[in-house]
Amino acid sequence: MPAYQFTAVDSIGKQHKGVLEGDSARQIRQQLRDKSWMPVLVEPLEENKTSSGSQRFFQKGLSAYDLALMTRQLSVLIAAGIPLEETLRSVARQTEKRHVQSLLLSVRAKVMEGHSLAQGFRQAGKFPPLYIATIAAGEKSGHLDLILNQLADYTENRFAMQKKIQGAMIYPVLLMVMSFAIVMGLMTYVVPDIVKVFANTKQALPFITRALMAMSAFIRVAWPFLLVGTIAFVVVLVRFVRTEPGRYALDRLTLRLPLFAKLSKGINSARFASTLSILTQSGVPLVEALHIGAAVSSNWLIRDAVQQAAVKVTEGGALATQLERSGYFPPMMVQMIRSGEASGELDNMLARAANMQDREVTTLISTLLALLEPLMLIFMAGIVLTIVMAVMLPIVNMNNLV
Repeated sequence: MPAYQFTAVDSIGKQHKGVLEGDSARQIRQQLRDKSWMPVLVEPLEENKTSSGSQRFFQKGLSAYDLALMTRQLSVLIAAGIPLEETLRSVARQTEKRHVQSLLLSVRAKVMEGHSLAQGFRQAGKFPPLYIATIAAGEKSGHLDLILNQLADYTENRFAMQKKIQGAMIYPVLLMVMSFAIVMGLMTYVVPDIVKVFANTKQALPFITRALMAMSAFIRVAWPFLLVGTIAFVVVLVRFVRTEPGRYALDRLTLRLPLFAKLSKGINSARFASTLSILTQSGVPLVEALHIGAAVSSNWLIRDAVQQAAVKVTEGGALATQLERSGYFPPMMVQMIRSGEASGELDNMLARAANMQDREVTTLISTLLALLEPLMLIFMAGIVLTIVMAVMLPIVNMNNLV
């Protein structure tokens, strides 16, 4: 049964928006009239795909939380033996977000038309390739409930890691913003009023004081230009990074910086191992799993290395050898994959490698975030110390002369 998106007005003039299922738009309008609502707009959900570019720009995506919650609900209901179309309807009714409800009902409409669940997700255009491939493998193997349970664990772990990073970054970001605001306030308003006392004196000012005075004068005059220039630089940089040469340049630079290179390699290795593990355990062929694992990589150089490894595996090469030649994956992970290929238990070894990489990445991120806070405090203290020294040194010199 197709789903329709509606806009209606009740008897007191309040507007309501939502999604209903019916055989036709006429039936939806009748359902709204039965509620004493006046239909304003009723359109099929599929029409959203052909809407204008401005409308697509404002459409909401599927967040990591929504994906994790939806996957867990699907796995629980399907494991309970509830038919797929009823499961999709129940999950759609459970959510309070209208765009998620519309998305699930559109998938249900495709399933009711005879499409598979994976095809419905693929046509929705909001789900990652890993998600679609895993569900397709579960449908082919007849173990969709088990595959959804594994996929729910995977999405929940990814969401938990994302929230942990976001939560840990709140304090350092606020501290950085406050530090910048304080320094700009000192340099613009406080320092000029203090150091102008020494401007008319004939004594030679220390270099640090003269440098601070010159910087303060420059900031007071040029701060609008600095602000506009910074915004323009950020806009140009973002647009450049969105191009293919810019993205490759950024990823190449990331892999050359010591700390960022280790973090990027660790995150992408953990993501690759987790993706490959869940796909191989779901029965997806290794070459197809490698292409999907490459697609979920955030670094394009690592993505190209995995795609090249997939080509070599197709030609009969060993996966571990190709990953080792790229130089982007940890030796321990490569050795575990080599052992899995030799013993015929590649899926189990990939699962262990994924768990190991997840723990290493979690430890690395926790360590970096723990170091970021004191480093920001030390940086702020150094700036304040410099300003204090620039102000106090002339006073000390005047006292010495007296």
